[in-house]
Amino acid sequence: MNYNIAILGGGSWGTAVSKLLSENNHKVRIWFRNKEKAEIVKNIRENKHYLPDIKIPENILVTSDIHEAVKGADIIVLAVPTQEVRGLITKNIDVFNKDAVLVNLSKGLEKDTLYRISQVCEELLPNNKFVALSGPSHAEEVALEMPTTVVAASSDEEVAKLVQDVFMSDYFRVYINTDIIGVEIGGALKNVIALAVGISNGLGFGDNTKAALINRGIHEIARLAEKMGADKLTFLGLSGIGDLVVTCTSVHSRNRKAGILIGKGYTKEEAAKEVGMVVEGIITTHAAYQMAKNESVEMPIVNELYAVLYLDHKATDTVDRLMKRNKKHELN
Repeated sequence: MNYNIAILGGGSWGTAVSKLLSENNHKVRIWFRNKEKAEIVKNIRENKHYLPDIKIPENILVTSDIHEAVKGADIIVLAVPTQEVRGLITKNIDVFNKDAVLVNLSKGLEKDTLYRISQVCEELLPNNKFVALSGPSHAEEVALEMPTTVVAASSDEEVAKLVQDVFMSDYFRVYINTDIIGVEIGGALKNVIALAVGISNGLGFGDNTKAALINRGIHEIARLAEKMGADKLTFLGLSGIGDLVVTCTSVHSRNRKAGILIGKGYTKEEAAKEVGMVVEGIITTHAAYQMAKNESVEMPIVNELYAVLYLDHKATDTVDRLMKRNKKHELN
């Protein structure tokens, strides 16, 4: 079955997904906030800033008019940064079709409320079904049609299956999961650990340190998420260890890039500016730190990263504190 799909956000991920869905024979409209950028992309059929050299199919409607994008949409894809989702929906709430399925692509936690995006959408659009699309999936590689696997997560399994059918292609394989809490927490907090890995790279540490941070990082993420009601097995999956490994090791990872710069002495603001795109992990570190305190969950890597980003601690000092913590059993 073919669907009318609105993609809200003209960044790298929104652009790559628009191409994928168009190739799957859906009617696709992609919305850009900036009118001038929308006109350029419409005319040259290329998003030079985010995905240079990737041809945007002619049958994709490019617009800066959100009413034109959303009107009659069966599926609305949220492809804006986490901290922009609430404002986008609130400002345009009257144009959202109550029957449309919401598919969120961003991976983060709302800073002030500590909400996952499913919770933001449930508050603002309680009648709309929600799916989080997550997993190891850099837009640059999806746009080049490299084999990619992701997970469509929803508390409603039938809606997850619908999104699975809509997005599935020869190079984009979609699994389903009903553990929406685990998938969203895994997708958000992997950016935090990727920042930490980047900092270790920037400090000159090697593969041993990277492996330690990835391994202990997934342990921390799972510990918090399980306390919040998630299934610990989710963290063996695509939105857990899968997404964590790719974000901590890939040249495409903006969180890893920002971390490398911070490890070399940049401030978090300077690092984000240098990367040139939203670095979700910086704000998510703040949210994860507060969430861990609220839930009384021990998260030493998150705590130390928070100290570097928000308390101006030296990264070398945090490494020392992590290594000299009290002895404990690996699985505790």
